[in-house]
Amino acid sequence: MKKQDKNKLRLWQDRLKTNEAAYDGETSRMDEREALYAGTNEMRPIVQGERKTKAVHVRNICAEIIEAQTDSNIPQPKVTARRKQDEMKAKLIEDMLRNELDRMPFEQLNDIMERTVPIQGGAAFLVEWDNTQRTHFTIGELAVSTLHPKQIIPQDGVYTGIEDMDYIILKIPQTKEYIRRRYDVDVSDESEEEPDIKGTGGDTTANDLVTQYIAYYRNDKGGIGLYSWVNDTQLEDLEDYQARRLRRCVKCGAVEPLLKEPEMDAPDILLPNGMSAAAEVDFDAAADALARETRPLPLRGGRKKCPYCGGSKWEETEEEFEEIPVAVTRSDGSTIGGMVRREVASDTETDELGLPVVEIIEEPTKVPFYKPDIFPVILQKNVSVYGRFLGDSDIDKIADQQNTTNRIESKIIDKLLKSGSYITLPDEASIRVDAEDMKVIRPGNAATKALIDVYDLQGNVEQDMVYLSQVYEEARQIIGITDSFQGRTDRTATSGKAKEFAAAQSAGRLESKRVMKDAAYAALFEAMFKFKLAYTDEPRPVVSNDIHGNAQYETFNRYDFLEQDAAGEWCWNDQFLFSCDTSAPLASNREAMWQETRMNLQTGAFGDPAQIQTLILFWTKMELLHYPGAGETRAYLEEELHKQQLQQQMAMQMQMAQQQMQQAQMQRQQNGGLDMQTAQAVIQRAQQDAARDSGQTMGANAPV
Repeated sequence: MKKQDKNKLRLWQDRLKTNEAAYDGETSRMDEREALYAGTNEMRPIVQGERKTKAVHVRNICAEIIEAQTDSNIPQPKVTARRKQDEMKAKLIEDMLRNELDRMPFEQLNDIMERTVPIQGGAAFLVEWDNTQRTHFTIGELAVSTLHPKQIIPQDGVYTGIEDMDYIILKIPQTKEYIRRRYDVDVSDESEEEPDIKGTGGDTTANDLVTQYIAYYRNDKGGIGLYSWVNDTQLEDLEDYQARRLRRCVKCGAVEPLLKEPEMDAPDILLPNGMSAAAEVDFDAAADALARETRPLPLRGGRKKCPYCGGSKWEETEEEFEEIPVAVTRSDGSTIGGMVRREVASDTETDELGLPVVEIIEEPTKVPFYKPDIFPVILQKNVSVYGRFLGDSDIDKIADQQNTTNRIESKIIDKLLKSGSYITLPDEASIRVDAEDMKVIRPGNAATKALIDVYDLQGNVEQDMVYLSQVYEEARQIIGITDSFQGRTDRTATSGKAKEFAAAQSAGRLESKRVMKDAAYAALFEAMFKFKLAYTDEPRPVVSNDIHGNAQYETFNRYDFLEQDAAGEWCWNDQFLFSCDTSAPLASNREAMWQETRMNLQTGAFGDPAQIQTLILFWTKMELLHYPGAGETRAYLEEELHKQQLQQQMAMQMQMAQQQMQQAQMQRQQNGGLDMQTAQAVIQRAQQDAARDSGQTMGANAPV
């Protein structure tokens, strides 16, 4: 059981209660917004004394307008180096981030954010390093998840940004079993305090869940601390959350081994990183990654006693420096680390002159661990509003129009249902009501028959329909949605160019939302890079494509970003600018890119369209854009080009042979003539040389 600090627990519980009360005005409207998006039939009274509170028919203009704005394109990273020598590293970071976007389910994350952000005015990404994701070669992976604004409690009064806050508190629904596995704390008797954070309609308490509170705060050194609890049970208290930690022996300070090894009478030789020298470890690939992980896990089933001193007590310590006893090879072929020789003057021994004896010792290279020192919560706003933590909600802007629409729809339905055909009969008359066509009426006499009549009553809904359209247009104009943007028929645009212009104008009004999305993703990319720089000890493969569309395999090695300053001190190079590639949305629209590429071919941007080299370049571009059959067409053109080159080489060889024959004839005439046998031998040798040269050329240029 972990040691409980009741005073610190009460401190954070009080902070949570205080900031929740200040944030209550915002959280109270969140369920209403979600209900409007879902199409609630609840109606607010427009005039005093209205008795109808529920609509029988709902036209959900809130969902229609929100869905019209959804963008499935995921912003792509753009990394700019501040120094010229770092340009290749910036390209490597871009490729690494793109690989991470492909590895993680960003399609789902983006889909959730595309709806939550405009509905609530904002949402957030949570960036973590998951040390439980392990393979045979790697330890830990980046983990990115989304946070609903109901799960975030910001510090009251600070609205300029999360990085300006002293702390921020998150509410995370977790299973009791996860808490036991993750923190080794039994919360089976605890209950779920806030079931509503699971989503709309999720206010039912689940027996297997609890609400975990996580507080990230800025410590005295400028780093990030973490405090976590469930109800009145403390789970974790880390003063420097992003620092590296190792378990060391309390008695001698040795690092706890992380590899399971057989019990031995004599302790095995252990390296300074805590691994056995007898273990088969590739130090160039995974080196001491197992020892330098963020939160090392205890040795499962291994020795419980220290292999050096036999001690049985271990404590977790924060490590400021890592020791590199074995040289590590970087991507450029250079090495860092290894044993360093240092002279140390003895405090007790002196030489014949009375001077301290100087000893030469060897110690591993010490490098400071990199720490991101940023809050792992990345906020994405819908539209920025001064003095508010979240942005402006689209649902809040059109809530009145939705309520009016529900009212008018209900009124129209009432009028239509109450209208119909009515028959008047005298009191003495009777009529049989059944399914038969011929109805029998017995009026009694002719005077009574004159009183029988039929009245068609029709409800006039013309004005209601006109105002209903007006309210719908109000809602669209408030947000900036047009017919062209929704893909509907726009009668004001009569040509294709006019339609494009109308859609572009509407997109311009919504540009602010795209800018805020790109800003959030740029901050997310920077956080992902810093976490990778801090915690990926072993080199990670990175795949990209060259200009020909061929796969290029590189390696992201964090030691490539380790440098020495003018004083010889080791430091980490994280001086890169992060933004989003604005051309990515166009690049993801393949049909538009196909059309642009065809136009470039026709206008001669690739060269003369009649030249086969130009066609090869064109189909290479189309292959990069995944045009069906482009690869086969390019291969065929390359083969044809190769045949033409062979024919040209054969013609040149024959021309050279003819020139040699002419030179031989001229020499024979000058020397008084050669016999026919010698002349034929010269011609035959020239032909053999031409054939040999042609065969060598074919072998060198033959397609693979």
